[in-house]
Order: sequence, then structure tokens, then C-alpha cells
Amino acid sequence: MKKILLLLLCSSSLMLSAQENYTNPKETIKTFFEAFHEQDTSKLRSLALDELQLKSISTDENGELKITTEKYADFLKSIKNIPSNLIFEERLLSYEINTDGNLANVWTPYEFYLNGELSHCGVNNFQLVKTENDWKIISIVDTRRKNACQE
Repeated sequence: MKKILLLLLCSSSLMLSAQENYTNPKETIKTFFEAFHEQDTSKLRSLALDELQLKSISTDENGELKITTEKYADFLKSIKNIPSNLIFEERLLSYEINTDGNLANVWTPYEFYLNGELSHCGVNNFQLVKTENDWKIISIVDTRRKNACQE
């Protein structure tokens, strides 16, 4: 009997921790970056809707506005193809979360490092939708700048 109770307690705690990753927008974004750093494209795919596009806002060498768009499938391919000798880390500095019903907006200032050196900084803006069981990312827009980054 004690073994059965122990088994039930363990399995229910596993179920709770599995659900925890998707029950609120912040946990979805935290899971996104864990998967990003692990280059786990299957997990990344599970966190977003198929039609997701990524947009980046920056300036070119002449200071002109530059907006690039990337399909999520192409982003996943590029993550999978990062060489093992390249160490990358995106450090989120804070989270600002706003929700209204099934819509959430998560604003995360960040610093991006390549091989331990600051590469660029900016802000990620994630839009998420609450589906039947979890929050899914429907849009990602980021800014990228090389200067005015704080270390």
C-alpha cells in the first residue's frame, strides 16, 4: 500500500511539473529560451503556432531602418545548424507581461553573447495566445543594436 501511495504521489508531481511549463506566458517564454540554448528544435516547435514569423528591427551601416522577416521553420533550421564550437547565450534582463483573456504580450530586454563576448542587445516582444491547454507563441519581434548596451 505504501508503495502505491508513493507511486501516486510521484506521478502526480511529475504531471504538475509538466503542466507548469505552459500554464502562463512567462513559463512559456522561459521554456522557449531553455530550448533555444539546448538547440531543441522539437521543443521550440511545440511552443509556437505553425504560422509564426519572426521580425527583427535594426539599422544598417548607414543608420537606415532595417526590418527583416523570417519564417519559424527557417529559424528552427538555423538553430539546429549552429556549430557545436559556437557558444551563444541570450540573457533576459526582465519580463513585462500584459494579458487580456486569451492574449498575452511579453516584453523582455536582453543581451546576446557569442563565445562570451557581447554581440548585441535589444528587446524581444512576444505575443502569445491561450489555447485549450497552454500558451502558444504567435509572434516574435525583436530589436537589435550594437551600441547603447549596458554591461
